Amino acid sequence: MAREEIVQRESDGRSLAGGKLKVAILGATGMVGQQFLTILEDHPWFEIVALAASPESAGKTYAQAVNGRWAMEADVPAKASQMKVKDVQRIEEISPLADLVFCALNLDKENVLKLEHAYAAQGLWVTSNNSANRHDPFVPMVIPAVNANHLEVVPFQRQARGYSTGAIMVKSNCSIQSYVIALEPLRDFGIESIRVHSEQAISGAGKTFRSWPEMDKNLIPFIGGEERKSEIEPLKIWGQVGPDGIVAAPGPKIKAKCVRVSALHGHTAYVRVKFKSAPTEAQVLQRWENFDWGDGLPSAPSRFIHYLSEPDRPQPLLDVLTEKGMAVSIGQLEVEEGEDAISFTGLSHNLVLGAAGGAVLATEAAIAKGLVYRRV
Repeated sequence: MAREEIVQRESDGRSLAGGKLKVAILGATGMVGQQFLTILEDHPWFEIVALAASPESAGKTYAQAVNGRWAMEADVPAKASQMKVKDVQRIEEISPLADLVFCALNLDKENVLKLEHAYAAQGLWVTSNNSANRHDPFVPMVIPAVNANHLEVVPFQRQARGYSTGAIMVKSNCSIQSYVIALEPLRDFGIESIRVHSEQAISGAGKTFRSWPEMDKNLIPFIGGEERKSEIEPLKIWGQVGPDGIVAAPGPKIKAKCVRVSALHGHTAYVRVKFKSAPTEAQVLQRWENFDWGDGLPSAPSRFIHYLSEPDRPQPLLDVLTEKGMAVSIGQLEVEEGEDAISFTGLSHNLVLGAAGGAVLATEAAIAKGLVYRRV
């Protein structure tokens, strides 16, 4: 192993000095793992060196492991198809190969906590799509367009957990991307309360219509745990960083209703926001039009927020792949006169911006801030 060193990027922000970082995908055979593989296939900063999954898949080629389960529209990438899948529990075998891991494991909370800690303790950066570490005050839950500053907690995490070069960062629940990003440029108007009705695609449950045929022409008006996540995770994202970790914001009050609908990809949110003093329609549209964050990162869209003026947009089939799935599409803006409130409809891709793509972008942000180490 080479001497561990902070990763540096070139001044143009598009390439890394010293070559690509070595990446392992944990939970590579599941739907989010497949999305990671698709996104990272030709990434300018990352090279996939290991694919890991359950003991049942270990030893098979990746093509064999996902046979009958591959859910992406493109074929299995040729290089990855012949890679042998490793047992995700064989940390001592995987950790010497990689600089960082993307985690999309389907395990219970206790085992996720153990595994992610074990990889971080070995010196690897861990970016996780699991919920297990989301409530840890020392683990940043990063939507880069909203709270990239929360990466400042990583040195405190390393001190508290005894990590050297390793660290853990998590993605938020996929459903909140469709409105939290849209609210970010409006927060200085003083948000008092949020009500959101979220209609979530079946791929958010790791399913397709082939594997879940009973969802065709159907709706399930309950998703276990989803409403609670939607009500508390934005408060951590809007919280403050200190030496004792991230302290969640005391408000605004959020009330969420989450249902599963007959759409393959795309979480749609119908949002009503109460302000101390509501912005005008022109102010809202201007804030959305001018909202920008990216810092020259490879996965950042040219614009995070796209407003659609047609009265019947956004629609998952038409709009979920805006900016390759890395943007939020907004429509149906209404300013409620005399109520200090606005309402709008938001749409985001739950597997891309809400999961794998957002995790890759957040990791790029961590690299840009000099927090990720090259190990191999």
